[in-house]
Amino acid sequence: MTLQTYFDDKEIQAPDAREGRLLASLPGLIAHARDKSSGFGAILQNIASVAVTNRQELAKLPVTRKSDLIAMQAEKPPFAGLNATPIGALARIFQSPGPIYDPEGKGDDWWRMGRAYFAAGFRPGDVIHNCMSYHLTPGGFIFDSGARACGCAVVPAGVGQTEVQVKAIADIRPTGYAGTPSFLKILLEKADEMGADVSSISRALVSGEALPEKLRGWFAERGVTMLQCYASADLGLIAYESDARDGMIVAEDIIVEIVRPGTGTPVADGEVGEVLVTSLNMDYPLVRFATGDLSAILPGQSPCGRTNQRIKGWMGRADQTTKVKGMFVHPQQVAEVVRRHPEIAKARLVVSRVNDNDVMTLACETDAADFNADAVGSTVHDVCKLRGVVEPATLGSLPNDGKVIDDQRDYS
Repeated sequence: MTLQTYFDDKEIQAPDAREGRLLASLPGLIAHARDKSSGFGAILQNIASVAVTNRQELAKLPVTRKSDLIAMQAEKPPFAGLNATPIGALARIFQSPGPIYDPEGKGDDWWRMGRAYFAAGFRPGDVIHNCMSYHLTPGGFIFDSGARACGCAVVPAGVGQTEVQVKAIADIRPTGYAGTPSFLKILLEKADEMGADVSSISRALVSGEALPEKLRGWFAERGVTMLQCYASADLGLIAYESDARDGMIVAEDIIVEIVRPGTGTPVADGEVGEVLVTSLNMDYPLVRFATGDLSAILPGQSPCGRTNQRIKGWMGRADQTTKVKGMFVHPQQVAEVVRRHPEIAKARLVVSRVNDNDVMTLACETDAADFNADAVGSTVHDVCKLRGVVEPATLGSLPNDGKVIDDQRDYS
């Protein structure tokens, strides 16, 4: 049955009223970004903000690419000057693999995640076992703040320590889970091994990796209703599912464009392109921020009654950056592993899916007789914050196709 209540009235406002409100905010947002942020001061220096009052004018503005952030931030740490709020006035500063640094401003639910929890069926009084990482990276805090904005209590579980986590679930009896779908599967299977009762978890809000319908069905057979959302550290909530499960509803207070990859040119509705987001966030006012993710606009409105535009959800990457177990992995990180090991002539990171879990395998061309796969594996973990398998390969054996990261996962 479709839920008939909403997180707030913004979700059911007339589409024309929403569009008018968002577009009316653009001149002030652009002026603020240009005047308060040294980074956007340079990017937008020749832009007359008062003229940007429609999507056609917005589409003429420069694109800032997430894929460029590593280099931009290295040149001007920590945020490449894109922050409008001074560092000392922020609430938290995070480091994600890359490294990429992300801010959190002061205030409740800074990433606007509460509505994703509400749409997933969570209500005040629920207890959520949050398995996003709390260590340096922002994922744990993003999902923590959204749960509390929805009136829920949070178990800040983080990642790893599966037996300890299963014991906590059995004792605390949380009603919901937040994290990646693959880690919840690991926890449920570990609970089976331990003979622990974790049946209190009946709902889950997941992100960070794809959710194939087959895997969603596996959870449903275990009594867990699972919905997903699309969010990032820099932009917060971008889109989310409702119980209608008919596409993903674009979050409020952002403007989403779908553009031809590598350009800033919008494509027709329904055509697959790269997701660009303009965020009405005065601390970190990202204007035409290219996520590197692919999606497409869906026609019409959601059957659940929410009136914002919908996208098809995550449909892959426009570049070689990929996401593994909720963490971004960049070609630059593979290059750093190679740099630290001169015995590697060339490397290719293959990402696959085994038993509904992401697996990273680093194939290394080498002729070193004493090649130490364990040492390289330790470097992979140090650089990527993820564990991977390391396999030696003969010189010249890897494909000559320009790929550094080969994502072979099939979610069909």
